[in-house]
Amino acid sequence: MVTKEQAIEILNKMEDPLLHKTLEETNGILEVKIKEEKSHISVKIALAKTGTPEQLQFQMKIVEALKEAGAASVGIRFDQLSEEELDKHRAAGSIPGEEPGGLLSPNSSTTFIAIASGKGGVGKSTVSVNLAVALARLGKKVGLIDADIYGFSVPDMMGIEDRPKLKGDRILPVERFGVKVISMGFFVEDNAPVIWRGPMLGKMLNNFFSEVEWGDLDYLLLDLPPGTGDMALDVHSILPSCKEIIVTTPHPTAAFVAARAGAMALRTNHEILGVIENMAYFESKVTGEKEYVFGKGGGDKLAEELKTELLGRLPLQQPDWNEEEFAPSIYAEDHRIGRIYREVAEKVADILG
Repeated sequence: MVTKEQAIEILNKMEDPLLHKTLEETNGILEVKIKEEKSHISVKIALAKTGTPEQLQFQMKIVEALKEAGAASVGIRFDQLSEEELDKHRAAGSIPGEEPGGLLSPNSSTTFIAIASGKGGVGKSTVSVNLAVALARLGKKVGLIDADIYGFSVPDMMGIEDRPKLKGDRILPVERFGVKVISMGFFVEDNAPVIWRGPMLGKMLNNFFSEVEWGDLDYLLLDLPPGTGDMALDVHSILPSCKEIIVTTPHPTAAFVAARAGAMALRTNHEILGVIENMAYFESKVTGEKEYVFGKGGGDKLAEELKTELLGRLPLQQPDWNEEEFAPSIYAEDHRIGRIYREVAEKVADILG
């Protein structure tokens, strides 16, 4: 287990990513706590500027260094350096600002597709991961951002155990089933809750676009949080040309609530590619009889209201789990529902040309 003194020695040598001064020089180490019984270390670091792409990379470097020294888990909080401390270093040069790049550059050929819903519990994340995999199975180059930063679930749903690595000053996404994935879940320890204010969420989302080495992508899917809150608003402002798919269940109330997400897309000039009706029915393996557990017609009604098409109906059924390639929410290509996802992916690809 790393000691407090060892941790401070390691942190002292690290440089503030914007000032290029060591944390020892900036007095940036605010707190170091050790829980020996759990081999856990908690640190609080002050930087010249928080909420930047460089902060995310710096966080990964701290975790890597402290784990190499013997910590089993690492918790990190960031704060802003005091104005008094910043004044000491400003003479050497101003603090650089953020500049968008990569996928957000004007010459990017990637198509952004946001998967949205009006409320939670309709299977939006399940649709996101399976549509991404289905598009990859069609030979498309696909990325997936788990933009539900409070309720991230994509890594678990896809059975991802690896974490992103650094290549120079860029973050490499984790690839599974041919899909490149980035999620807030990769940057928290032990499934810890994320307690951030709205503006910080938008900055993190921007980091996912500009600081991740996505490579050449045909499509980048975003699994949005349910509803029309801060993160959904940030997506609409950051990606003015984003396409959207709205997920609902057949229940009339679910479709009514989902219409809000669709209306928000239309008001911000986002093109709605279509509606996916999830949990459309349950089909008995014994009798083949279909039971409409959540009612009927919600998807059709929503598509009609939003003046778009119903891309597909997905029944209730678990994927077949495979211990060798465990992914609790991914349907195999030859699974009945896997084939429906392929049909939906083909429709999406056709619509987008």
